[in-house]
Amino acid sequence: MKVGVLALQGAFDRHAQELSLAGAAPLEIRGPKHLEDVDALIIPGGESTTILKLAESLGVRDLLSDQIRDGLPVLGTCAGMIVLSKAIIDGRDDQNPLGSIDIDVRRNGYGRQLASFEADLQIAGFETPFRGVFIRAPLVERAGKDVEVLASVEGNPVFCRQEKIMTTSFHPELVSDGRIHELFLELAFASS
Repeated sequence: MKVGVLALQGAFDRHAQELSLAGAAPLEIRGPKHLEDVDALIIPGGESTTILKLAESLGVRDLLSDQIRDGLPVLGTCAGMIVLSKAIIDGRDDQNPLGSIDIDVRRNGYGRQLASFEADLQIAGFETPFRGVFIRAPLVERAGKDVEVLASVEGNPVFCRQEKIMTTSFHPELVSDGRIHELFLELAFASS
């Protein structure tokens, strides 16, 4: 299975490493042509405004949105969650998310860089906790009725799924635990 990693900003190389360890063939997505060959996609963390602007200027945004609407499995982590959300509560006027998953988020909802933290997460289906690394993490303020919450911190969703779309407020690529990537690949394989 070929899994694209949007390589416009963020720790896309760490996601590629995790995908390789899980048995997938990662492809760096830097333009529309690269999207033609993927079976699934990861949108990594970084700065959501920059990711959206680069996706637009490189001609990736509309194609990406169409492919997700047509069923492309996608995992968005941190800024990727913001990019995929229905609404950005504190976003800029020119920051329009893809609207792929029915969640509303607040950028840096847990605080700025100095408020970054780690937490052991109880994730639905995992026998042991997963260490979540939260860096300027988005806060999910609303999850639609069709969104499954797979993990929460203090009552706030931090890992969501809707059909073939998964999002995390945290960075699963920054820990030595490939279960999130493996779970995403299971979702992607099940849908192919």
